[in-house]
Amino acid sequence: MSSASSRRRGGVFARTAALALAVAGAVTLTPSPAQGATTLRAAAEQSGRYFGAAVAAHKLTDGQYTTILDREFGSVTPENEMKWDATERSHGTFTFDRADRIVEHARAHDQLLRGHTLVWHAQLPSWVQETRDANTLRDVMKNHINVLMGHYRGQIHSWDVVNEAFADGGSGEMRSSVFRDVLGPGFVEEAMRAARSADPAAKLCHNDYGIEDWNSAKTQAVHRMVRDFRSRGVPIDCVGFQSHFGTTAPGSFATTLRNFAALGVDVQVTELDIAGGAAQADTYRQAVQACLSVARCTGVTVWGVRDSDSWRAPDQVLLFDGSGNKKPAYDAVLAALAGAGGSAVQVGVNYHLVAAHSGKVADIAGVSTSPGALLQQWSGGGGLNQQFDFLSSGEGYYRVRARHSGLVLQVASTAAGADVTQRPDNGARISQWTYTGNSNQRFQLQRA
Repeated sequence: MSSASSRRRGGVFARTAALALAVAGAVTLTPSPAQGATTLRAAAEQSGRYFGAAVAAHKLTDGQYTTILDREFGSVTPENEMKWDATERSHGTFTFDRADRIVEHARAHDQLLRGHTLVWHAQLPSWVQETRDANTLRDVMKNHINVLMGHYRGQIHSWDVVNEAFADGGSGEMRSSVFRDVLGPGFVEEAMRAARSADPAAKLCHNDYGIEDWNSAKTQAVHRMVRDFRSRGVPIDCVGFQSHFGTTAPGSFATTLRNFAALGVDVQVTELDIAGGAAQADTYRQAVQACLSVARCTGVTVWGVRDSDSWRAPDQVLLFDGSGNKKPAYDAVLAALAGAGGSAVQVGVNYHLVAAHSGKVADIAGVSTSPGALLQQWSGGGGLNQQFDFLSSGEGYYRVRARHSGLVLQVASTAAGADVTQRPDNGARISQWTYTGNSNQRFQLQRA
């Protein structure tokens, strides 16, 4: 990406108030070259994405496992430790010890965190499965979301709020589950709304398998739901594609990702694993390139570290063998990521925006969570209202989101002196920013 972009969208940062930032152009970032990356993490980050792995808490005492994890992966998803049977086995009694171990390890190694999963038909305690009163189950579901998300508030960049809601086959219907059967198909919307209240800054995802082929009825059903949610203002920020593949990936996978992204949501490859064999490396390459071809595909997660750690261990589905050696599939993925190029912006990472001329940081005035609150410069105090992350809008442009409110920076007009305020994210061009700026009128990035 060139720092001398010849095109602008929707105006510029401008002087917003007496104490506000005086900047011309958009947020200034320093591009970094994609060449020379020697790990999956570094190569992915150079294209503004993450590359992650599912992690089991009990394996964090395995030195070989953690060496690979911390060297190669910039994002972590707890494999089972945040599921309902692990966190609320008894009604109202929550246990976080195993999940906390993973979270603490990730934070110590500067890794992003995905939350998995809040509402799922499987791995449910019997007391949830047996709840048949709608009001009771609704309260139970919302309380579980509130407590679990509240415990990790501000630490999780994306949550799989609802997992595997749709049935296999050609029906296009939601699968039978205690939630669908008792609450009706509206339970997904209810869960999403509860999740938005529980942690406004987290991205809210629907995660599913078997939706990678654009031509499948299940894919079309999820697409209809997301389109409906977006049209009605139901909170949904991302769709997760599990991508548990055999020896091949669907030829329409990139098309599927693009068509979902066109609805205004991010897409993520959340549980990638591919059967071993002669075609494994090429299929991994194709799957990763499908993500790289879509600006709003923000990251890839493989479902485990070594083949021996996988739920599909006999199929040898991962990038490292049981002895921790890199497989040809690893080399194929690294080459695909390193060839992607891109910017220094890491999607899902929180930053302080530091004014080069003053050393002060961008700050949402009054710690306000209300639309219309001004952006200003202020002394850095580490507050959530001084932390921002970047949402890719494609073609080198980003929306800049305030962590404490979940709202994005928007300029009032194209006129000099126009206010920059925080507003709801509707993907508008007046909320899109790119690399420009000069001398003392630019921001620097500091990782929060």
